[in-house]
Amino acid sequence: MSDSGRDFSQMRQKARDIFLHALAEASIAKGLARHVHCERGVLRVCEDLYDLHSYSRVLVVSLGKAGHTMVEALSAQVGASLEGIVASSVQPAAQLHGFRYFRGGHPTPNAESIQAASAMLRALEAQPASALVIFLLSGGGSSIVEKPIDDEISLDDLITTYRALVHSGAPIAEINAVRKHLSAVKGGRLAQAAFPAQQVSLLVSDVPDSTPDALASGPTMPDSTTVEDCYRIAEKYGLGKQFPQSTRELFERHAFEETPKSDDPAFHRARWWPVLSNQTAIEEASVAAERAGFIVHVDNSCDDWDYEKAADYLLQRVRELRRQFSPVCLISGGEVTVKVANGGVGGRNQQFALACAQKIAGENITVLSAGTDGVDGNSSAAGAVVDGKTLERARGRGLNARIAREKFDAYPFFSALGDAIQIGPTGNNLRDLRFLLAY
Repeated sequence: MSDSGRDFSQMRQKARDIFLHALAEASIAKGLARHVHCERGVLRVCEDLYDLHSYSRVLVVSLGKAGHTMVEALSAQVGASLEGIVASSVQPAAQLHGFRYFRGGHPTPNAESIQAASAMLRALEAQPASALVIFLLSGGGSSIVEKPIDDEISLDDLITTYRALVHSGAPIAEINAVRKHLSAVKGGRLAQAAFPAQQVSLLVSDVPDSTPDALASGPTMPDSTTVEDCYRIAEKYGLGKQFPQSTRELFERHAFEETPKSDDPAFHRARWWPVLSNQTAIEEASVAAERAGFIVHVDNSCDDWDYEKAADYLLQRVRELRRQFSPVCLISGGEVTVKVANGGVGGRNQQFALACAQKIAGENITVLSAGTDGVDGNSSAAGAVVDGKTLERARGRGLNARIAREKFDAYPFFSALGDAIQIGPTGNNLRDLRFLLAY
């Protein structure tokens, strides 16, 4: 390997190391340990105290990609006395005593998603005012726990509806606005079911900090979106013709019921506390990058942008920064959007990385884009890393970046190069991280 090739290889490894450090330090266990503590039966959640002995029952409802991991971390603090329901998209190595487990679908619901939602609604509706319900919420919950608001919507119709939403190119907040109004559990409806019990929600967030009720489509929070938003979003993205008949009819008849707002009695004895978010991962990545000798800048302004627009913007920023600082690491959190047409195997992070690879050919820039949940789209990778030599290396192996990008088939491309980020599901979900390194 030439010195130039070795330098590029070292930069790709540095980008991987920064990402892995951020994942380790922004773990569920460390996040809960910082914000949750239990001593002599008194549970402290951030600024609140709960005397667990004073309640007739303590029920834990955990849902999302971090469903099991969060229950494990809470049990480590409280002990083995907890009971409740866990719904996650992965099968845990071992289940905790006292909990019923469901393996819901992601990114689209499955039969166990509906079973989990029904079980949660039944359990919550049985709780009196003397009970405490602890909700543990993480990303992916929108599909992992689901029950249509209208029984006419079958599971197949629900899946078709979800696919239309996910592939529409709409940002997650707009997708979730529609999901909330289609659901018997989202948009505060789990909180309504739990009323009059006291409630506290711990959030491991994969949504923008400014819209916490978008997390898992806000099952325990007042909904900031309205039925009118749903009708507007459906028209904006031409969703009506993509939805199945059972869903389309609700839009055509304007038949949605409004979700509970902040003045609903369900929220009078409810609290919500973020314990981990994308910002946590960004801060930990910044520490790792500084230790590696980089001047660090953070720019999250391209959150929810189209992936190609985001690539152009961030590459322009890192080129500007490189003229003032060296070496520089530009960190960008949040998610980019990709409107998929007849896709292959990949995801938004690999699509973003592939776009960057085409734009930095020959330059001394390295780009890593990956999801903190360890899964990117329908691939087994979290994302990918590219640099100014990626296209040259690809041509040497008979790979065509342009075709892979056009077909939304980035994973086979990066897998063949050894540049896919393969870490497996992390049991966490704090949105995506992008690193642009330049000398």
